[in-house]
Amino acid sequence: QELTKMVQDTGVDGIELNLSCPHGMPERKMGAAMGEHPDLVEEVTEWSRSVATVPVWAKMTPNITHITQPALAAVKGGADGISAINTILSVIGVNIDTFAPMPTVEGHSVPGGYSCQAVRPIALRQVMELARALPKETSICGIGGIESSEDAIQFLLLGASTLQVCTAVMLQGHGIVKEMCEGLSAWMDKHKFEKLEDVVGKSLEYFTTHADLVERQKAAKIAKAGQSNRDNEWAEKKFTDVTADLTAE
Repeated sequence: QELTKMVQDTGVDGIELNLSCPHGMPERKMGAAMGEHPDLVEEVTEWSRSVATVPVWAKMTPNITHITQPALAAVKGGADGISAINTILSVIGVNIDTFAPMPTVEGHSVPGGYSCQAVRPIALRQVMELARALPKETSICGIGGIESSEDAIQFLLLGASTLQVCTAVMLQGHGIVKEMCEGLSAWMDKHKFEKLEDVVGKSLEYFTTHADLVERQKAAKIAKAGQSNRDNEWAEKKFTDVTADLTAE
């Protein structure tokens, strides 16, 4: 509560609770170590929300089986929004001559957070899961491998209403944000979207189950086979004869 007051007194527009940092924090039972436990997520979010006068987001760790569980706990604790995802805990490789895992510090290492475009498919999936599980009024901030307007649009279509970009800006500079804004605006004009709210979650309706996909594919094959047989039948007849068959009582 004290930290929340100190931060908001600086004039910020919102507060993000980093319940997902994989670097050093878990060793002190903080960061991702907290974000893996819904009960702690709810408790900490409630502490902050009880004194906050600005919106509060809770940032989720992807290093968990069901990201919706801590997210729902954060909402129960009063979070206005959920940010996802943080980096994915990884080992990027091992030097097979020195046997040291990479990157190394004096020959030693520790698993660290993997980011940028490689994590985008995972981030998209987890943002989609959150959008389907959270209350409609809960804002989702999409994070993870956004490098272009096309990337940004995909997160919006899966339910994010705001976005964060970090690694791409570090590598390419702030200029990429201008392209993202211009590209998003042009795409919205092309598809006749008048406001951003109309874009958010537009693709969610196209997710279904494996069983449903099998049935859809089966029905499509049957329809295609029927069309193929009809085409062959028509090819063997004069067009006028086919017309007569179709119009006969």
